[in-house]
Formats: sequence, structure tokens, C-alpha cells
Amino acid sequence: MTWNQVYDPLANPVLTTIVAAIPIVLLLVMIATNKVKAYWASLIALGLTFLIAVFVFNMPAGMAGKSATLGAVSGFFTIGWIVLNVIFLYNLTKEKGLFQVFQHSLGRVTPDRRLQILLIPFCFGSFFEGAAGFGTPVAVCCAMLMGLGFSPLTSAAMSLFANTAVVAFGALGAPITALATSSGIDAITLGKAIGMQSVPFSLFIPFFMLWMFCGWKKMMEVWPAIVVAAVSFTIPQFLISYYSNPYIVDVASGGISLAALVLFLRVWKPKNVITDPAMRFKDDSLSAVKPPEPLAQLPTGKQVFDAWVPWLILCVLLAFWATPFWKALGNSLFDPVYHVPGLDKMVVALPPVVAKPTAQAAAFSWTLLTYSGTGVLVSGLLAGLIMGFSPVALVKRWLQTIYLVRYALLTIVLMVSLATLTGSSGIQGTLGLAFAATGSLYPFSGALLGWLGVAATGSDTNANLLFGGLQVVTSNQLHLNPVLMAAANSTGGCMGKPISIATLCVAVAATGWTGSEGKILRFAFPSAVFLVVLVGIFVMLQANLPFLAFTIPSLPGM
Repeated sequence: MTWNQVYDPLANPVLTTIVAAIPIVLLLVMIATNKVKAYWASLIALGLTFLIAVFVFNMPAGMAGKSATLGAVSGFFTIGWIVLNVIFLYNLTKEKGLFQVFQHSLGRVTPDRRLQILLIPFCFGSFFEGAAGFGTPVAVCCAMLMGLGFSPLTSAAMSLFANTAVVAFGALGAPITALATSSGIDAITLGKAIGMQSVPFSLFIPFFMLWMFCGWKKMMEVWPAIVVAAVSFTIPQFLISYYSNPYIVDVASGGISLAALVLFLRVWKPKNVITDPAMRFKDDSLSAVKPPEPLAQLPTGKQVFDAWVPWLILCVLLAFWATPFWKALGNSLFDPVYHVPGLDKMVVALPPVVAKPTAQAAAFSWTLLTYSGTGVLVSGLLAGLIMGFSPVALVKRWLQTIYLVRYALLTIVLMVSLATLTGSSGIQGTLGLAFAATGSLYPFSGALLGWLGVAATGSDTNANLLFGGLQVVTSNQLHLNPVLMAAANSTGGCMGKPISIATLCVAVAATGWTGSEGKILRFAFPSAVFLVVLVGIFVMLQANLPFLAFTIPSLPGM
């Protein structure tokens, strides 16, 4: 028997919205105050969401339990599986001493701490976001920066903020594919709109990151390198998204930006090269710097090559893993789909959250061979064998890694479980409708809605699935361009990455700074608010200034 979502069960929109927001607000408060462990906070918020879903929104308890369980399973294999296996590979290279050599070789590109931040999280991280997404670049870049002697807070914050400019096109365009599914607008048009909206922020983010890290004066000492990185990323990002497709944007742009910056640094260096390992945020009193252990002797060319091999294997395999060829082949070999009985197509979303009554799918596709995390695992196993580990030793190290990241994995699982239940119970719809009530300010609040969606779910893909349809329906009601607001959901969502609890857990797992989710959240929150305000203002200008109409692509046939 089907169950229809209800968006105002208390017959009072304001009261219903307040009740719907309680679990998310409580979760953020518990994490930010750092008084409750992240996994306990997630469990408490999940339990409260379950009670509200059942006793306020009248969702059958059995359906609510199945929805939460489905989210937990999905959370492990979409995010946790990647984090686990990236840390596994990192620990293998660290045990063999190769990661230290790898860091040394990166340091030889530039010993300047500011340029290392530009090179690794922004350029190198963009490539990883394009190839795999779902936390991979944050995990890898945090580990690299930590190994170079950056503080845990610096490593986490820089990796998180670098991820904002690129996440809309991550995982070979997965967020845009999701947005096309939920909004009914074709992916090519959405890619054009998001590519256009992303231009000012892709140019701005590298400057913003280094300003946060070292202040205006020291940032301006390396402005030529920032311009090279920003422009060599932004121009390909725009051209590919606008004139080709949204699927290879980050892979190509990140690779081009990395190559351009490396070549530029061969002929230019700042007058004042800063190599002090203790250099940190002005107010970074929250974490201790652990200087990298010096090498006993300079590595040979072969040792440098060996140190790069595991990461080259990872890049190549992830790029291959995301190709349509492998996805089609892998899924044809192993693609069992489990449709959750009593939940699949049994929950019906209703207008105005969706254009017409829509039965929500509740199925888990066990595409184990094509998961990004599986590609990372294969990379780790192959690299481990090349590094000289025996098969038995690799299994042992992998099990040890599970134990090391157990709390981060648990938090991720609980967070996605919370997000899934929030969506299926109608709570997300209620919160979305509250933003739709802002009327003429909706272009601004629509961007903020995407931001909150990513902050709550940890994924631009999930936020687009949750709110893409609502953005279109509301745009039509308010006589706004639906392409503009669908794109704003994704672009605004990108700026929620630094405060996404699931992504914070990835950063904590990668830095080993256990229990620090609240510290990072408190540090990142003001900047994340500032960034989404900029997006909201830009979307408002697009919606209201006629001379910016060219920045909004038309739907095909219009």
C-alpha cells in the first residue's frame, strides 16, 4: 500500500518547518560545540528524525526503518568505501617510505608553502574530483598536505575549500546527471548554465584560499602563480562545459591547471620563498603542526619514480573506472539490484515539491565492480603488490585500515542514513517549501537551499536529487527561468562542501585528527556562509539584470 508524503502535517507551515529543522540544527550544534562525538551526534539526530518522521509526518514506522537502512548501506558504498580504500593505499605507501619520497618530489616542484597549497588541493585535487568525487580528493589531498608538514586544520580546510569550485562537475558529471534526472532539464543545458555560473568562483577560490591561509600581503607575493592556476583551470572548465559536455570538465581542467602551474614554476618563483613548516592560519591554535620527517638521504630517480607509481596507478584506474565502457562491462558482469520491499515505489512525493505525484524508487544497485571505491581498492592492491607486499600482508593491512577509520565510517553511514530518511519522509520537502515562500528573494534562497542540501547530505549529487525538481516547480510558479534555478541549486550546493558533516568526516579520517569535526566546522562555517552569499547575489543579478540574460542558456527548442 502506498503512502503519500505530507508537507504540513501540523496545519501550520511555520511550526511544521521548525519541527522539520530540529534534527539538522541539533546535529550541527552538537558537532560545532565538539561536546558530542560525531557518530553519537549523527545517531541522535537520526533517532530524532525517525521519531519526527513517524509521529509528526505520519510515515509508517516500517517504511522509515527501511529508508534509514537503505541510506546506511548506500552511504558505506558511495562514500565510506572510497575513504576506506584511499586510506588503505596511503598507509601502504607510508609504510614503505614511498609517501615521504613522494612529498619530497612535490616539494622540489616548489618549496613554498603557499604554492604547495595551490598545487595540491586546487590543481591535483580538481583532477581527483573529476575522476572519482565523493570525498576522494579531500582524502588524498589531506594526506598529502599532512605529510608535507601542514597542520591538520590547514590540511583539512584547504582541501575542503579547494573542493568547492569543482564539485559540480565531479565524478564525471554525476551531480549534473542527477540534476537532469530530478529537474527534467537535459544535462548539456545544465552543464552550460553551471559552467557559466562557476566562472567567477573558479577564478576567486584560489585567491580566497591563500588569503585565508597567509593574509593579503603574503598572498599577493604569489599572485602570478594564482592567476596561472585559476585561469588555466577556469577557461577549460567553461569551454568544455559550454561547448562540449559536462562529464570530463574537472578531469581535463584539473590536469591542464596542474601542468600549467608546474611548467610556470619552472621559470618563476616568488622573491620571498616561505618554507617555514610552522606557517599556518593566523588563528590556527586548534591543531599542532607535525613537521615531515627529513629523508636520510636524497632519493634517487628510481625511488622518486617508485613513489609516484601508486598515485599514477590510482589516477589511471580511476579515469578508466569512470568510463562508460567499464561501467557498461562491469555492470553487465555483476549488477544485482535489490528493490526494497514495502518501500520501493511505495512512497509518493506530491506537488508542489514535484510537478506531479511521483513514486520514489528505493532500490540498491549492487554495482560492486564499478564503484569508485572498488577502483581505489584495485589500485591499492596492485600498487601494494608492486611495492612488495604479499597478498596475505595486503589483506592484513586492509583489515587494520578498517579498524583505524571505524568511527569515521560509522559517522558517514549514519549521516547518509539521516539524509535518506529526511528525503523519503517529506521533511526535506517541507524545508524546501519554506525557501520557496521567499518570493522575489527566491533566486538568493534557492542557491542557499542547494547549500543546505549539500551540508546535510554531503553530496552535490544528493542535493540535486532532493531539490532539483523543487527548484523547477518553484521557478515556474514565480515565473523564473527554471534552468537558472536548477543550476543555482548545484552551484550554491558546491559552497556547502566545507561544512558537510560527511565530508568533514573524510577530512578527519585522512588527517587522523580524531574528534575534530566540530573544530573544523567552526572554522569553516563563516567562510562557507560568505561563499554561498556571493553565489546567491550572483544568481539574483542573473535573474534581474537584462544584460546578464546571456549567462542563462535557453532550453532546447525555445
